[in-house]
Amino acid sequence: MSEDTIRLVTIGRIFRRRRRLLAVVAVVGALVGYGASLLFPPSYTTSTSVLLAGPWEERELLTQAEIAASSAVVDRAAATLGRTGVSGSELRDRVSAKAADGNIIKISGTADTPERAQRLSDQVAQQFVTFAARIAGDNTDPDAAAGPEALRQKVVQANRRITDLANAADPGQTVESVRTRTELEKLRTALQEAMKKLDEADPATNKATMVVMGPAARPTGEAPPTRRQLIVAGALLFFLLAVIGHLTAARASRRLRTEPEIAAALGSALLGTVDVPGERPAHRPEGRGPRAWIRRLLGVDTRWDIPTPRMSGDEAGRRIRYRRVCARLRDQLPGPGGLLVVVPDGDEIALRAAGQLVAEAKSDPSPSSSSRGYPMLRVVEVSVDRPLVPDRDTESGALVVLSAGSWTAGELAGIAEACADGRHEVVGIVVAGMVRARPTRTAGHPPDDATPALAVRGHATGGSV
Repeated sequence: MSEDTIRLVTIGRIFRRRRRLLAVVAVVGALVGYGASLLFPPSYTTSTSVLLAGPWEERELLTQAEIAASSAVVDRAAATLGRTGVSGSELRDRVSAKAADGNIIKISGTADTPERAQRLSDQVAQQFVTFAARIAGDNTDPDAAAGPEALRQKVVQANRRITDLANAADPGQTVESVRTRTELEKLRTALQEAMKKLDEADPATNKATMVVMGPAARPTGEAPPTRRQLIVAGALLFFLLAVIGHLTAARASRRLRTEPEIAAALGSALLGTVDVPGERPAHRPEGRGPRAWIRRLLGVDTRWDIPTPRMSGDEAGRRIRYRRVCARLRDQLPGPGGLLVVVPDGDEIALRAAGQLVAEAKSDPSPSSSSRGYPMLRVVEVSVDRPLVPDRDTESGALVVLSAGSWTAGELAGIAEACADGRHEVVGIVVAGMVRARPTRTAGHPPDDATPALAVRGHATGGSV
């Protein structure tokens, strides 16, 4: 797995073989999300729109939005609401304003109840309009405010003077009188246009016009994140973390999966691969107690990263593989004698394969035939944590039987060292793999010469089989 690309089939295998664990992790994540919702009480948000009359540039609208959410406006709203225990600084975190299309400032308020959210939004909008009006006109410099008003008075006086001059002109229809009256009317028109432009440019009469577009709507739902969203987010987050954890552990795994790597770790040659039929999951420990019960309940007592067993051939084909391994052992042994079959403790596939090898060795023709008989095999299970192999007695060597993808190079090197300490030379390695047996077509009895696979469990000090 450490060198394989993560594919959808790998994720699907996690879903199939760890579904109970993933379900429990998702439930735990949902409970964590529910607990988080208790720490963060529900909140409600509503908005009020304020219309700004006249032409406004975009940066001016942004400035007005900053003013609407400023402390000067929010503090006045807090004082008006008179809520005990809530200061203006706390309300500033619950008020926001942004410029929308159409010269509209949208003011949003958040509170723990719909009524308070509505009142907060309306009050901030009202205080914003009042504060903006004071900035634009009420609090201006008196000298600056008196200038345009005096100019208007001068224009009114000029209009009266023009009227008097027009009346005093020769009422006749001479060219001079008509020209004079025409020039006076042009002057009156120019003064009126100048005053109109002055009124349009005056911010006190133009941009101070702000209208609150109705009260804020009372919110009917909680503001995100809601309790349901927190529960779903917690379940999804824990589920994804569990899947990512499985993938990370698989990528970091140092278990050897190929025959050359296993042979190099044990320092011996590969004699062959054999198949072990079976439908039940392999590598299932038979521990007892609460921890073992919980592992079985969650489905973590079986390996998930082992590929789905391929379909096996018939019984005769599988027995041929075992016989060829026995034949290679017979050819490699220098003389008569037995072999110590070393199986890592907990490797159920290898233990069943070792039992089948023992059965095939016993079914060999008698030594009086043209070929020397198969060696006698004795199976022992060796712990990979503290490997201990029985001392050499009548055996001519050791045969290591194990399954691929179950042990690291360090664990296999420890088994090889334990064999050397017991004066056993590792004469070969047999790799066993789980396969799916083909369903039988008939319910008849098996042939007389068919030998079932034996799961022989030895002792730590060795025992005859």
